[in-house]
Amino acid sequence: MKKIFVSLLLVVVLISTVAWFNRIDILLGLIKYRSASAHEVTETIAVPWSQAPAMDADSATERPPNIILIVADDLGFNDISTFGGGVADGRVQTPSIDRLAAEGAVFSQSYSGASTCAPSRAMMMSGRYPSRTGFEFTPTPAGMGNTISKLAASMDNGLPPVFYDEALEAAQPPYELKGLPTSEVTIAEVLKEQGYYTAHIGKWHLGRENGMLPNQQGFDDSLLMASGLYLEEDDANVVNAKLDFDPIDKFLWASLTYAASFNSGDQKRFKPKGYLTDYWTDESIKVIEANKNRPFFLYLAHWGVHTPLQATREDYEAVGDIRPHRLRVYGAMIRALDRSVGRILDTLEEQDLAENTIVAFTSDNGGPGYIGLDDINSPYRGWKITMFEGGIRVPLFVKWPAKIAPGTLVENPVAHIDMMPTLAAAAGILPTAESVSSRRIDGVNLLPLTTEQGAANWQRETLFWQSGNYQVVRHGDWKLQINQRPTDGLKQWLYNLAEDPTEQTNLAESHPQKLEQLKVLLVEHQASSVETLYPPTTNMPVMIDKTLAEKFIAGDEYIYTPN
Repeated sequence: MKKIFVSLLLVVVLISTVAWFNRIDILLGLIKYRSASAHEVTETIAVPWSQAPAMDADSATERPPNIILIVADDLGFNDISTFGGGVADGRVQTPSIDRLAAEGAVFSQSYSGASTCAPSRAMMMSGRYPSRTGFEFTPTPAGMGNTISKLAASMDNGLPPVFYDEALEAAQPPYELKGLPTSEVTIAEVLKEQGYYTAHIGKWHLGRENGMLPNQQGFDDSLLMASGLYLEEDDANVVNAKLDFDPIDKFLWASLTYAASFNSGDQKRFKPKGYLTDYWTDESIKVIEANKNRPFFLYLAHWGVHTPLQATREDYEAVGDIRPHRLRVYGAMIRALDRSVGRILDTLEEQDLAENTIVAFTSDNGGPGYIGLDDINSPYRGWKITMFEGGIRVPLFVKWPAKIAPGTLVENPVAHIDMMPTLAAAAGILPTAESVSSRRIDGVNLLPLTTEQGAANWQRETLFWQSGNYQVVRHGDWKLQINQRPTDGLKQWLYNLAEDPTEQTNLAESHPQKLEQLKVLLVEHQASSVETLYPPTTNMPVMIDKTLAEKFIAGDEYIYTPN
């Protein structure tokens, strides 16, 4: 009997030991199982887009302009060839995006609203800072913070620890209820009120229940990215690139499925028809063709080029023998994104809509360091999740042949809060306190900047960014970043961007008066802030000058960012 007991004890110890060493794989396996079983996903459907009347009394040039806003996800400043760059030292060019830039206005100092996606998107939709909406952090699915903190702790990269508050997350509403409050007024609502047909395609990330879905926030129709695989992982036409050094990537591969929904949130999921970037484009073209006889607003919110890294085999072969493998897949994804822009522009030409259609292109933030590609934001320092220029400098190109001359260059600093009032003004609407339910619009109309007179009369000097203990202000050419780090206290970076646009020389100690002036601006900005809707549960370190594929060494500069 004693021998049996000892044998059983040894088995239990062995099983426990194996489970301990494989605890991360077990955790990811559970996440994958739960994600796969959480929602039924049917085969693809034909999306029933609204159709405009066959005839319209007004010609396309006499009515208000059509508006198309194309937003890429995590696109690096150097990923497009417009600024002289391109993936893999320029081997992957972006001729269609370059064409859009050349045929309209290039805003050479354009900024995202935040260094992560959801707050930027909220600012584009509302024209308001998080200090007014409370929508300050990117909502994450249940368990993501906990999983990433455990994965990060298991990796030997030398980084300071991730801090995760499990009790705080347990006290918060579920992911589906974390969104832009319905009391906010979106650009879609403003345009719809003026008779526009409004359509959303792709990513939303601003809530899925309690009236926060796109088709409940001003969009007549919404083809939603219900999950986040570009193709099924084992599709015959997909080339995957997994990132063993990135906790976020591991979580995404475990938790995401291949699914879309139409005007139903998560209620009725179906498989998209083909590679996600191409599928969103196919459906965008259908929207344009179906609604060419009335003013329309199309918000095409691409998932590309966010991880997980997946490309079609055709694009992977087309970009050539690029190393490492993840860079080749990434370059192939850029190729697909560029093709999307080209197809949209070609469709407008074919439908005789180009002259009076505004096409704006931007990205929600800079490229991330966690994909392990070191020049995606070149020449700027930093990555997504930091507020160095690499994390918040984004392209903004606006084409409107009827009003904007080709080759227009705008050098004034602008930001995502300006999208809402700019698009409204283009439609002949000036958002006032009355038209947006007495809510102050922080952004300004950028269209005057496309003329010499308008640029000469430009007044705004100051832009703000905030993410909890990480706050930034740009005033004139001066930029201050303040980061309260849980491991070693306050860190301040002060730069004169006119002389040092790539933020190499920190002037915080040598220019104390300028430092105090900008700190006062931050205090004033915070004075009227509303309470954040969903307090951050995770505080994570991010290296400024190294990708996550590299080892952290004492002395490397980093920030802590909450989410």
